[in-house]
Amino acid sequence: MTARAAAFRVVRRVFEEDAYADRAFRSAAEELDARERAFAMQLAYGTVQRVRTLDHVAETLARRPMARVDPPVRAALRLGTYQLLFLEGVADHAAVHETVELVRAAGAHRAIGFTNAVLRRVAEQGPALLASLGDATPEEAALAHSYPDWVARAWWRELGREEAIGLMLAQNKPPEHAVRADGRMEVVDEVPPELVEEGRAWPQSRGSYLAGDAVGARPGERVLDLCAAPGGKATQLAETAREVVAVELHPGRARELAENAVRLGAANVRVVNADARELPADLGSFDRVLVDAPCSGLGVLNSRPDLRWRARPLPDLQRELLAAGRERLRPGGTLTYAVCTIHAPENEEVVDGLGLRFDDLGAGRPDYRHPRRPEFLLTLPHVHGTSGFFVARMSV
Repeated sequence: MTARAAAFRVVRRVFEEDAYADRAFRSAAEELDARERAFAMQLAYGTVQRVRTLDHVAETLARRPMARVDPPVRAALRLGTYQLLFLEGVADHAAVHETVELVRAAGAHRAIGFTNAVLRRVAEQGPALLASLGDATPEEAALAHSYPDWVARAWWRELGREEAIGLMLAQNKPPEHAVRADGRMEVVDEVPPELVEEGRAWPQSRGSYLAGDAVGARPGERVLDLCAAPGGKATQLAETAREVVAVELHPGRARELAENAVRLGAANVRVVNADARELPADLGSFDRVLVDAPCSGLGVLNSRPDLRWRARPLPDLQRELLAAGRERLRPGGTLTYAVCTIHAPENEEVVDGLGLRFDDLGAGRPDYRHPRRPEFLLTLPHVHGTSGFFVARMSV
């Protein structure tokens, strides 16, 4: 298995089987050494991420809609076009030749000449075609930078053109590597897997850490963490709180959460495998509740390349989870809402409907103050260099 063959398999699974890129990659790249694995990830994730732009260039030069191209040939054209337009250090002839070999290995012999011809046109004419794509409107920018139109329109509306484009550019770059170790965050060149396996560090973005820190847990307190897997914030909270009850709906993720708590030595984390909206009646009177809700994930698109194509807003679910969390608080407790998205209908519009008093989080963390609502926090990848998180804390 070569790096290109592994990437080819990932791209096919994502777009033909609706597989998650990270899971598809784990199985496809398990036999690769570290160097080949890194190259395969760059190829696979970059191709999935840039697929809208790649398809536009390829079908323009092929004079054929990509939807009419056989799946293995389509995947190969996407990989080859990505290498020719976005990957530095790969010679054009190598990109073309190796991509044609993928088509041959897939048994699509009748498409070998077509693939070769299209990729040669991409090598010659693709850079100019790519440079001609504008970004004066949300729709133009979405095509040029490979995003769904609805995401571009949302960011245009909430942030303005310049900020929206900056955010698009930032989320097409690799995410930061950061770890939590000994109660503090460190940005590193890479996350050593042995440190994670030994429980000496936890990979966590600075945006995610900020969300956990904003809960404000104190010694002696009981904290409820809803939707807690894989456990980054739960174990972070456990460093201060007396007890953390971490709720996770999916059995497999709940087991992973429990294993991670043990690995990190967080003996005061209790895992509950349940729907957060249907918790046992005796599970209540918490000092603090964190609702780290499922969301569209528009703040973590650089680390989850396929998410931009499957993302959808979830405001109704978020409101239900907040209502469930509120019921479990003691009088005078605090309810913290955190989502890894940059999307007002899932952020401020969700918490505004609760009728609660907001704590002024921005006063103590001015660098992360929400640009329109200073009582909230909002990390922006193009401004802060970390994942995008919205955080609000309310007193009950």
